[in-house]
Amino acid sequence: MKKFTSISSIAMPLDRANIDTDAIIPKQFLKSIKRSGFGPNLFDEWRYLDHGEPGMDNSKRPINPEFVLNDPRYSEAQILLTRRNFGCGSSREHAPWALDDYGFRAIIAPSFADIFYNNCFKNGLLPISLSTEIVDNLFNYNGQLSIDLDKQTVETNDQSYNFEVDPERKRRLINGLDDIGLTLQHESKIRSFEKKHFAKFTWL
Repeated sequence: MKKFTSISSIAMPLDRANIDTDAIIPKQFLKSIKRSGFGPNLFDEWRYLDHGEPGMDNSKRPINPEFVLNDPRYSEAQILLTRRNFGCGSSREHAPWALDDYGFRAIIAPSFADIFYNNCFKNGLLPISLSTEIVDNLFNYNGQLSIDLDKQTVETNDQSYNFEVDPERKRRLINGLDDIGLTLQHESKIRSFEKKHFAKFTWL
């Protein structure tokens, strides 16, 4: 899992509330479990003017010029700015996979659906909850945002906002540790146990 320490980026403003996981990555793209390759189909039904299916050449599909993801100003955005209850709906882990594969590292919203919020941390994304008032201010701000996970701050040119994050989740993100990474921290103990176990129970 990629480490998260700090980033500076323009934020892509997705001014909608209650965006569910089927909007983030539609159900027809859930056949793969590789964690990669989902970025081109992020927000597929809003992003393109036709119906998307796996295996299509997305470079040849008609794009929706009104959808913010297709605005060249935000082509390098690593921060997604959106509204309340982001990631609601089904619990598919493909949603954070698609956001990460596209290039987002952090999402700022007033609130998140619980399962989606948890899945973000497991996949190297930082979901930041800020008040509706602050999010309104950020929607009216056009410059770069700086996010510092160690300091737990989101900064504009002239404002700094603090956010809360669970200390253990913070530690995992800063060190790039998913569940497998946490287990591998004890690899030597696991190897030692296996050696003793198989020596004792030779028929296994």
